[in-house]
Amino acid sequence: MIDHGYAMAALVAMGALTFALRALPFVAAHWLKKHPFVQRLGSFLPLAIMTLLVVHSLAGAAAADAKGPWLEILSVAMVVALQWWRGNPLLSMLSGTALYVVLRNGL
Repeated sequence: MIDHGYAMAALVAMGALTFALRALPFVAAHWLKKHPFVQRLGSFLPLAIMTLLVVHSLAGAAAADAKGPWLEILSVAMVVALQWWRGNPLLSMLSGTALYVVLRNGL
């Protein structure tokens, strides 16, 4: 059986390390804002992360469906077309999501 003092010390150490890692970006923010590498990352990283999340979720949903990836492709095409035409991200995402839900539940 584990010693209670050892377990408490491990929990306190893990908590302190977790808190320090979460607080570090806020403490170092004024230094990071001026660094050119961080500025370069800030220009493309959000788009790259969103693209990876969308590709991952679409691939997972398409792999789980016996009909293939056609519902996902159609929904993404609608989002892209609406975004290109109207330039309104909220409209594009809501419309694409609504189309996907209707197609997934209706077919």
